[in-house]
Amino acid sequence: MSLAVPGRLVRPDVPGLLRRHWPLLPLAATVLFLLAPLPAGDATASGKVGPADAASLLLVLVCAVQALRGRVRTLTPLGVLVLGAPAVGLAVATMTAGDPYAALPGFVRYLQVFVLVPAAVVLLVQGAAEFRLAAGCFVVLALVQGAVGVVQYATHTGASYQGADVRAVGTFGPGDVMGMATVVAYGLIVATAAGLAPGLPRRLRRIAGGCALALVLPLVLSFSRGAWIATAGAAVLVMALAGIRRALKVGAALAAAGVVLVGGFGVGSEMVAERLTSITQVSSAPDQSVTDRYTMWAAAESMWRERPAVGVGLKGFPANRDGHASLGLSSGSDTAGAGQAYLRQPLLSPHNMYLLILSEQGLIGLVALVGGWAALLVAGLRRLGSGGGAGAGAAARDCGLIAIGLFVWQLTDFLYADIGGPSTVLTGVIIGLAAWWALSSPGAADSEALGGAGSRGRAPGVAARP
Repeated sequence: MSLAVPGRLVRPDVPGLLRRHWPLLPLAATVLFLLAPLPAGDATASGKVGPADAASLLLVLVCAVQALRGRVRTLTPLGVLVLGAPAVGLAVATMTAGDPYAALPGFVRYLQVFVLVPAAVVLLVQGAAEFRLAAGCFVVLALVQGAVGVVQYATHTGASYQGADVRAVGTFGPGDVMGMATVVAYGLIVATAAGLAPGLPRRLRRIAGGCALALVLPLVLSFSRGAWIATAGAAVLVMALAGIRRALKVGAALAAAGVVLVGGFGVGSEMVAERLTSITQVSSAPDQSVTDRYTMWAAAESMWRERPAVGVGLKGFPANRDGHASLGLSSGSDTAGAGQAYLRQPLLSPHNMYLLILSEQGLIGLVALVGGWAALLVAGLRRLGSGGGAGAGAAARDCGLIAIGLFVWQLTDFLYADIGGPSTVLTGVIIGLAAWWALSSPGAADSEALGGAGSRGRAPGVAARP
């Protein structure tokens, strides 16, 4: 973390930063602990509590202790409503489930990801400097996981794809093929936003731009259509919000990198071309994975029609799937490679977060969760459009670009995926960062925007002077 002094970078006081920002260490650990590899051959590990989940629980605990000491930011009534309403919907879906005891693990997981972790991030992140610390962790995670993925492709040690072990999955393994694609996309969006932010030093913007270009390759080699679509949409929005001139430069650089890698060096050119073509063939000639997805979407809609208000209950989709799905649904998906023997994984979710919420929580849960997300998105865009506030607002604009970019990526990806796997905990962090930007008053959010001293130790709600 550096001081934003025009024309030069000042070396940060690392010990001083650690003393001021120590409550954010569990947040950094929540992101960086995803570098720990899953046990080889354990495809079911993605559904278990991992190091990142443990770090997120420590984050919530630290937040609770700091709140008791009066050293967290205060929430506005809107913030309390947006962050607290999902808990009500989750409680209703759990109590009305056919088997409330079976729904309890789902209640805990949803509460962690959509209530506790976002609230802890909002309360503990008190300035732009701390926001950038969290965002930087996403880039570090993406670069390491992406490097592992590229090596997997080059050495044919990745997950199985079209009969060859070339799919880049990082340390997540073939049981969670979306894990690496997700974290690499997060890092790419953060780096793109930082590279476009006018308030950051030029050297830092150039480094961020280089990181964004480097992350294009592992994202391509993930062969994840959903991640490609979400990344393209979020990146275009970030570039548009940053300004047309900067957008054209970065867009041209990213396009050139893709052309050189795939067209010039032939990196996965045939497989990538086939994967891209399949995006336009989802209705005319869909492959089995697309057919399964459509079938599960229809099953989720059928469950909702059966119980429109409260749904079938948390964790109820797998138990009700066969009673609502057509015969076109396959028995599971094939996984192999990256240190794991062949294994057929059951299809336990509709691979669409909105339909999963609708089927398991009904309209009550959908309004509580998705309504809050819509409010955060609108508030965040309005704040970014107004210039981020007066005073230090221009210097904190990079935080707004990062928050909006990550949040839009997540909301877009939810059209093709749902929660599951070790990277799920990052969803809570992203919602928290988006809420921090959208719900903060300009003065509070812009404290430390110029790299000044932290605001810890002051009365709640009192912002530092830039």
